[in-house]
Amino acid sequence: MEGRKQKAEELGETKKWEGVRTMTNWLGTQTRLSVGTSVVFAIAVALSGCGGNKSTTNSEPAESRAAKSDAAQPEAGVEKAKPAAGTGNVQGKVFYNSQPAENIEIKLCETFNRFMGGCTGQAYTVSTDKDGEYLLTNVAPKTYEALTARVFDTDSYVFATSGIAGISAAKYDVVADKTFFVSPIHLFKSDLKTLNPKAGAKVSAQGLELKWESYPDAAYYKFNINPDDSSITSPYINQRIEATSFAVDKPLEKGTYRWQVDAFNKDNRKLAESADDIKFTVN
Repeated sequence: MEGRKQKAEELGETKKWEGVRTMTNWLGTQTRLSVGTSVVFAIAVALSGCGGNKSTTNSEPAESRAAKSDAAQPEAGVEKAKPAAGTGNVQGKVFYNSQPAENIEIKLCETFNRFMGGCTGQAYTVSTDKDGEYLLTNVAPKTYEALTARVFDTDSYVFATSGIAGISAAKYDVVADKTFFVSPIHLFKSDLKTLNPKAGAKVSAQGLELKWESYPDAAYYKFNINPDDSSITSPYINQRIEATSFAVDKPLEKGTYRWQVDAFNKDNRKLAESADDIKFTVN
């Protein structure tokens, strides 16, 4: 079975959009962000509709929604099409680098397991238009366990998580004759290249310099150095820097560390991240 590895980027206080990368083995989740609301939205019935526009919100009683701590909270919006009688619509928009993202596959999943199987059961799929907008129509009223967005033509996708720890995928309560407006999805890629230290390198803490390739449209970067030994506290967590290199100037104890870099644009939107399995050892 094809495996997937999760990452998250925080987009909100209680919801995250998580990125998921296809791997050869199932691996544990490292929640450090998600489309956070992490990513980080981080992933079929092509559907369309027509009709007059109407300003509306999802009108399930607030007390009912509040009781479901893992339920995604709907946004306000203008309907692109009126739902067919007895069914619901799901509508939203996808961005990358603060711009609408076209031809992104969106999937609404009846059941979902972030560790094994991904999206299963009844599913609805559609792609975003030139304005980054999507509309799933004729959706059977029920609670769906995830909404995913594929990261362009890769094997990666993102989905929203809920709760403080971001452990569970956010659920979507589709109501008959109503449109559920999903909060905006901000994609990020997983192709930022690190240069030094390389995976498996053995280094001295003195004179150690982290290096990575410049990323298009990046205004700044954030990096993390995480020790394998949980008793060691890392001096570098979400360290912000505008350059593409950093001379380590705080002591690193002997041991094995994993490091990763994220790129952000001028609007503080995450553009890309490096592989999260690059480890080096301090002698």
